[in-house]
Amino acid sequence: MASVLGYHWRAAMPRPFTKSEVERFFARLKKALPEPKTELSYKNPFTLLVAVVLSAQATDKGVNKATAELFKLADTPAKMAALGEAGLSHYIKTIGLYRGKAKNVIALSKRLLERHGGEVPREREALEALPGVGRKTANVVLNVAFGEDTIAVDTHVFRVANRTGLAPGKTPREVEDGLLASVPRAYLHNAHHWLILLGRYVCTARAPKCGECVVADLCRYPDKTLTTASRAKPQGK
Repeated sequence: MASVLGYHWRAAMPRPFTKSEVERFFARLKKALPEPKTELSYKNPFTLLVAVVLSAQATDKGVNKATAELFKLADTPAKMAALGEAGLSHYIKTIGLYRGKAKNVIALSKRLLERHGGEVPREREALEALPGVGRKTANVVLNVAFGEDTIAVDTHVFRVANRTGLAPGKTPREVEDGLLASVPRAYLHNAHHWLILLGRYVCTARAPKCGECVVADLCRYPDKTLTTASRAKPQGK
């Protein structure tokens, strides 16, 4: 079995979800958590962009702790660029890979000033051209800051989509395309938030809490264990 984003790919594909099952899957997630939000703290599109860049291979909790003071001082590209890599590193040194991230954040801040008038662009191509910004980061910004119906596939979304059989794929892009093709439009805008929270708090990488999952009966995971009759919300609060 190949490992992609920390999830072991199974050769045998489960029975595909029907349209009715996908509808029920997301209807239950919506009922459990009607208005899901990103757990990253931000003040505007720029600070959201920075927070998402910093969150790579780091927890949202850890990023929020680091940016609490940073965003008081630098919440625009100009202010961030003025800090420089050394100044920024002082605030984010508790985050993994902080030196590389500091380099990218300062570079993208300067790029925003030079090419976009200090504004975060709303176009995918322009976002992905920024230093340190890939498709997942662009999808988060487009969805959260600008209200686009995008799906950002992180390790949690990748695992949930594959483990449940909702949208199997060997790569994040395959999973993204599968979800975009199958998620009903009424649920599309919030879909990746529900899947992230489900994966973060219930459908965890190790010892998933199947007995607490609101979609356990729809899930195709062959090794699930329903150890409790209680059904909790798909988040850990």
